[in-house]
Amino acid sequence: MRLGLVLSEVGSGLRRNVSMVVAVVLVTFISLTFVGTAALLQLQINQMKGYWYDKAQVAVYLCTETDTTGNCTGAKATQDQIDGVEAQLSSQVLAPFVDRSYFETQDEAYDRFTTQFADSPATEFVQPSYLNETFWVNLKDPTQSDVLTESLSSLAGVQSVVDQRGYLDPIFSVLNAASYTAIGIAVLMLIAAVLLIATTIRLSAFSRRRELGIMRLVGASNRFIQTPFILEGVIAALVGSVLAGGALIVIVNFFVKGYLVTTFASTPFIGLRETAIVVPVVVVIGIALAALSANVAIKRYLKV
Repeated sequence: MRLGLVLSEVGSGLRRNVSMVVAVVLVTFISLTFVGTAALLQLQINQMKGYWYDKAQVAVYLCTETDTTGNCTGAKATQDQIDGVEAQLSSQVLAPFVDRSYFETQDEAYDRFTTQFADSPATEFVQPSYLNETFWVNLKDPTQSDVLTESLSSLAGVQSVVDQRGYLDPIFSVLNAASYTAIGIAVLMLIAAVLLIATTIRLSAFSRRRELGIMRLVGASNRFIQTPFILEGVIAALVGSVLAGGALIVIVNFFVKGYLVTTFASTPFIGLRETAIVVPVVVVIGIALAALSANVAIKRYLKV
């Protein structure tokens, strides 16, 4: 197979169908940008989960003077009850699960409350006696919080045992929904790109039907006839894939690193290292889909 002749056929086909090629490039660019964005978003969610779940604590809230919920009877937890909870945390049953724990008094809880809500008028109406004394517990494995809940919830003087991961789950649910939505849009756009590539190849073949007939008469193989058309689809998709990769780099470099990292300094974000993993995958997906759809389209046309 003469490479020069094949490449000249490819160039001729691209020139004849400029508008369709541009359409393929744009659809491929948009669809693969969605694919890459969805992949990066999922990596971001996983990174945030690992970071925040490790920091999430289990709070063992003790009874206050006016509390009647849980095991409370309207009386503040006694020192014996506090010692009982502490002994349970250091027992052979729970000690293997506990990484570290500390006790927070009502005065310490009040100081933390007033610091966190310094600009809120609610601080004027809150007194230390309103706040719970609390054991804050970090687990070696945050997913095993049920062990603490089952062991401590029934103890006298314990109002409730709360896993802070429960506050994070709704946030990650929203982020996951956004990721799935991006994936859904990406799949639809990829289908549109595949159909457009197939249509472009069939139109290109139709415009050169006389040349294809002559090639068949002189004994050209199907492989020789098909290769230029497949390369046309691959080249158009490659351009769109590279543009999508560039868009992902721009998004991460300027939006994530330039804005999100400085605005939310306490949260870890993905960087160019993760982008360097996603971009080649995006390019390969674009080339593979283009080659497959173009191959199927030209084979079906030649059989007609």
